Amino acid sequence: MFKLNDVKEPQLFRKLFPFDEVPRLTFDNEYILPALPENVWITDTTFRDGQQSRPPYLVEQIVQLYKYLHKLSGPKGLVRVTEFFLYSKKDREAVDKCRDLGYKFPIITGWIRANKEDFKLVKEMKIEETGILTSVSDYHIFLKLKKTRKQVMTSYLEIVSAALDAGITPRCHLEDITRADFFGFVIPFVRELMELQRQSGIPIKIRACDTMGYGVSFPNATLPRSVPKIINSLIKYGEVPSEQLEWHGHNDLHKVHVNSVAAWLYGCCAVNTSLLGIGERTGNSPLEAAVIEYLSLFGNKKMKVDTTVITEIGEYFENELNYKIPNNYPFLGKDFNTTRAGIHADGIIKNKEIYSVFNTEKLLNRTLDVSIADKTGVASIAHWINTHLLKSRKMVDSINKRHPGIKRINDWIEKQYLDGRTTIISNEEMTEQVKIHMPELVESDFDKLYARVEMLALGILEEILERPEIKTMDPVKIEPILLSYDNMYHFMQFMYVINTKGERITSNITQKEYKKKYDNYAFDLDFSNRKWFKEPIRTKKPHVSDFYTSLITGELCFTVSAPIIDDDKKILGVIGIDIMFEELAAVAPNYRKHEYGE
Repeated sequence: MFKLNDVKEPQLFRKLFPFDEVPRLTFDNEYILPALPENVWITDTTFRDGQQSRPPYLVEQIVQLYKYLHKLSGPKGLVRVTEFFLYSKKDREAVDKCRDLGYKFPIITGWIRANKEDFKLVKEMKIEETGILTSVSDYHIFLKLKKTRKQVMTSYLEIVSAALDAGITPRCHLEDITRADFFGFVIPFVRELMELQRQSGIPIKIRACDTMGYGVSFPNATLPRSVPKIINSLIKYGEVPSEQLEWHGHNDLHKVHVNSVAAWLYGCCAVNTSLLGIGERTGNSPLEAAVIEYLSLFGNKKMKVDTTVITEIGEYFENELNYKIPNNYPFLGKDFNTTRAGIHADGIIKNKEIYSVFNTEKLLNRTLDVSIADKTGVASIAHWINTHLLKSRKMVDSINKRHPGIKRINDWIEKQYLDGRTTIISNEEMTEQVKIHMPELVESDFDKLYARVEMLALGILEEILERPEIKTMDPVKIEPILLSYDNMYHFMQFMYVINTKGERITSNITQKEYKKKYDNYAFDLDFSNRKWFKEPIRTKKPHVSDFYTSLITGELCFTVSAPIIDDDKKILGVIGIDIMFEELAAVAPNYRKHEYGE
């Protein structure tokens, strides 16, 4: 019924794709009904398509993003699968490190071209599922590959058969499906794949790829552009089970997210996404948008997703990957839930629900905000201060609009606009005004520096504790580890391990220039009454001391300490590091968070 139409000339659908004009949309007014599956999920291409439009991620960055994907997946795996390139040593190292984490979700899969050399990589890496590039439009078959439909179908089926023979689940990526001859190539090819599935007993997954973003969500539009008809036809005529069907879109015509939702609604179980929608050219369907869309369709009782992770991901992209998220980008832009209209600001102050899409503070850990302009007024200034400054410093008492400092800030704002200003007052300017008129509310530069220094020190301490040698409580095994860190970080004045009796079991581990000063430092001192020892024992958590001047070196120091706990949750002792504050503060700006354990 559906036989390959091995045409001699390419079918380019020039009435739909005139090239010198905007692509056309046609309708046949043949409607199909939605068929939302009972279970749908999200797949991810951040490490594949997501790396094709930005500088490649470092291995440690891939691992951190994979951790975020796992955290966002929830216990049931809303983000079910992610895919990796396998070509470079770095790609394969990233796969190994992510697999070593032992997460159930997202499942790690590969991506290869449809050739046998690429397939060797999948077997070598022992990947259980891989995507295989199988272009289906004549634009690709004739104009790019310079082959006939029969030739490419034969080569595709050969590589899929090789995967099945190796016990690997193939995921065929039907590239450029929205410009393909559906019943002349796509359906005949897919039916051949389903026949291979029946013969092998191994499921073959189908990813429908809207490579150029031509898809539309209208059920009465014609093939090959109608997403509902594509999904319906693959299920009805291609005999592909919904749970083996996946949609992959691009945003060239601003339709990527709505097309993904349409794929779900018309029977596709999986939609492929990337973090922040980063991908080739205009990008892919944003993963965070798909998460919110899923919750709008099914609620959160089943998946138990922690949506605040979305905000953590955005902060990581901006702070660690130096990726500038547009201010008005939904869910993640710094102004996405900020209103600038004075009348709206007044409404927010009276009731947050009036101008908030949902409780962003609860679901995204993002406080509803207002921008400051000429008609803002003292109430909005108070709201801004309570939101931006007091909450971040965990102050309990809010500032009332009648505070005299707010009146002075309002006077400054009014003068700005009387003098001809036309732009909004930035958050940085507001902070400066609060520093001038309400200095007691603003975190000092020293406070910020100390917070960063403390985080650095605790991160290094955590990293040391992860070394298995520490739990042995054997000085012979512990001391080389401590010495390696002491040599690496010049700001470490003194490092030591104490047993539960308060006795130091390690020798004097310090910087070379201080070794003589520590020669007379007693080895048999009892540290059991020291706060840096007692607190980790009591709380089973790390402890940071107050500043003090070292009696031995005269340096301004603070101590970080933490309990050493074995696999049975038994406390074995305490590890401590005396940190020279000024030494660490001098180098703190050079460290990124992922380099010290956060």
